[in-house]
Amino acid sequence: MKKPYKKPEPGDKVEISINGKNEIGILLESHDRGVLLLKLDNGYNVGFKKEDISEIKVVEQGSALQENIESGFDGKTEGKMSGKKPIIDFIITGGTISSKLDPKTGGVKDLTDSKEFFKMYPEIFEKTDVRIKNPFMKWSENMDSKDWIRIAKLVEKSLNDPHVKGVIISHGTDFLHYTASALSFMLGKLNKPVVLTYSQRSSDRGSSDARLNLLCSANMALSDVAEVMLVGHATSNDDYCYALQGNKCRKMHTSRRDTFRAINCKPIAKVWGDGKIEFLRNGFNKRNKEKVKADAVFDDRIGLIKFYPGQDPGILDYYRKKGYRGVIIEMSGLGHVITGGSNNWISKLKEVIGKRLFVYSVAQTIYGRLDAFVYEAGRKIQDTGVVYLDDMLSETALVKLGWVLGHKEWRGNVATSKKMKENIANEFNKRLGSEFLE
Repeated sequence: MKKPYKKPEPGDKVEISINGKNEIGILLESHDRGVLLLKLDNGYNVGFKKEDISEIKVVEQGSALQENIESGFDGKTEGKMSGKKPIIDFIITGGTISSKLDPKTGGVKDLTDSKEFFKMYPEIFEKTDVRIKNPFMKWSENMDSKDWIRIAKLVEKSLNDPHVKGVIISHGTDFLHYTASALSFMLGKLNKPVVLTYSQRSSDRGSSDARLNLLCSANMALSDVAEVMLVGHATSNDDYCYALQGNKCRKMHTSRRDTFRAINCKPIAKVWGDGKIEFLRNGFNKRNKEKVKADAVFDDRIGLIKFYPGQDPGILDYYRKKGYRGVIIEMSGLGHVITGGSNNWISKLKEVIGKRLFVYSVAQTIYGRLDAFVYEAGRKIQDTGVVYLDDMLSETALVKLGWVLGHKEWRGNVATSKKMKENIANEFNKRLGSEFLE
């Protein structure tokens, strides 16, 4: 009679015998009762049919395993530091990267606390000591400017701590580029790296992109690039990541792991999980010893309008009457709206701008830049007082406008437009060629 063994539970490290071979990994919750889900040492999750498993035994109970993993942190803000490895402050805000499969619903849900997150990815502790900060857990569509301000103030404290080498922020993908843009303006010139990262698939899925993204993020957080960056898969494979400028990138696919792309500029670098970094451009800000002072203000009385054929310009009256201070319009082509016929925008643009609604133009084509002087329509539109924002992304323009208007001293026709045209955080680029059309 075999000696009885403890019934394995999710979180335990187990060894299974299947088809004459042994596999060792951490037992995960499985939504399929007939499948045992195991996280292998290489980071992949693999499912095995229970009917094919001849034996399963517990190698290490989850509680003991958790103690080993938690030796570097307490799951909140301070941890037990080894004193031998560089310190990274890790700010967890939510999103798919901070979620797991809910076996009851088949969907994903937030991890109940930050310890669960690192239970799945202990590799990050191999090269760094990590201090966890968990200001909130939100899907990115539920975040707003108050959350950007809160994150900026947390990051400011980390950057001014002489013991911290860099900062990582985990975040949902859908509106990650808004937060990255906001931080690029609110934090100003940095002294250390600030890295935002994500995953398209929850951390307990075999196809999750979280592991590589986290490893590459740690490498960039230890680098000399003192910029707000977004780090994630460069391809659909688990080979390397891109480090992208935070206010010059955009989510370009609903579900691909390489969803983020640099827009109108090159990525800062290619980054591998083993620590290799290949820089693709020069001119970025480098690590220094200057103090960082967060300029974390924002005015939410702003709007983003996408122009479409036949659109009634009366939509501008809605924003003005609602008390909005400014709007960004995604215009067609090189920066056009209707300039003739019954829905002519020219007179309405003059009217609302005359009543102190700031109006700015960006390109809805995403890639490329505006030019008001190619066609007569552009010249007419610019003569109304609309300010063209060259190659700035619409999301970046919206965030910048809210940040600019958050400063009372910058409000006014001349002052606001001057700041919007100022290249504050490298949000503008010189004219680029077709090599940036990925």
